[in-house]
Formats: sequence, C-alpha cells, structure tokens
Amino acid sequence: MDIALLENLMMDYGLVAIFCAVALEYACFPLPSEIVLPFAGFIAVSGRIPFFAVLLVSLLAGVAGCLLCYLIGYFGGRPLVDKIAARFPSLRPGLSASEGWFSRYGSVSVLLGRCVPLFRTYISFVAGLARQRPAKFVLYSAGGIAVWNTVLISAGYLLADNWTVVVGYCQQYSVVIVPLALLAGLGYLLYKLRARRRKAASQPDPSDRK
Repeated sequence: MDIALLENLMMDYGLVAIFCAVALEYACFPLPSEIVLPFAGFIAVSGRIPFFAVLLVSLLAGVAGCLLCYLIGYFGGRPLVDKIAARFPSLRPGLSASEGWFSRYGSVSVLLGRCVPLFRTYISFVAGLARQRPAKFVLYSAGGIAVWNTVLISAGYLLADNWTVVVGYCQQYSVVIVPLALLAGLGYLLYKLRARRRKAASQPDPSDRK
C-alpha cells in the first residue's frame, strides 16, 4: 500500500483509519507498524485526537488483528495455514521462526513475540495451531501489543514533526523493547503469583473447623 495514501487516510479519518491500519498490520498484511504507529502519535500531538484515545484504539486494533490469525490457525488447522503460506510465500520464514520460538518458550512466547522481529504477527497463527487457550492468547497478546504500541506511538508523539526519525532507529529496537517485554512478562507472572497467594490467604483454614 502507498504510504502517502495511508498517512492521508489516517489524517482524514482519524481513529477509524488508525484502527483499520493497525488491525491489518497485526493480521499480517504488509503495513509497517514502524510507520503506522509513530504517525498515529504524530496525529495525537496535533491535538486533533487525545493521545490515550489513539493508544487505546491501537491496542484494541492489535488484538483484533491478532485474533483473526489465531482463529485461522485454531479452526483451520495446519491445512489452511499451509494453504495461505503457499499463496503468500513471504509468510513462510516468519511462520517457521515463530513455530521454533513457540516450541522453545511455550505460551509466554506470545507475549514476548510481539516485540521481536519475525515473530510479532506470525506467532498468532502458531498459537492457534497449538490451540492455546483463547483467554490466555488475548491476555498475552494484549500485554506485548501494549508495550510495542506504546513505545512507537509515544516516540511519534514526542518527536512530532520529526516522527520519521523513528523508522531509522527501528532496526535496533530490540535493544530497548525486548527487555521491556521481558519486564512486562515478569510483572504479569508476579501479578499472578500474588493473586494466587491472596486467594489462598482468603480461604478458611480447614483446621479451624475442628
């Protein structure tokens, strides 16, 4: 898609265009998030759309796009995914890499993969093929998407007219964003651990009933 046309659509149609562009990118359409998300931040700095509205819409769009690929893998299985890969050979390297990533790191790879080259979007197909629980997929995806989208949208917002600088630095983004994703994963695990402890503490001790 012509990038200038995409930028014009986002300027003219605001949140609707942002939602569509981000959803398509996460659904493995050839739209570069390194351009879409910083430009969304640039739109927000103009004051036409609140920053947090842009961020929230981008998060919902990312989850929606991921779900499409996940459902294809979940319900279509290997035959449908292979058929899509045969129709679009450019998907094969990402799918292959994502399967190796998932087999090595399991469910948490959906969280971390949102901030890693090749895995960001293709991991959704693999999670569907592995029949990862939908609730866990959405939760992990939302966490990783939130990190990635927040960093790029914030960069575009802070740089304003110089938002295109972000594109040049995205080749090195893993130096910063992957550690952030790891921290997000650690934070989530700590949250779950504390929730379990609170639940256990709230339950009555069986010995008290004697």
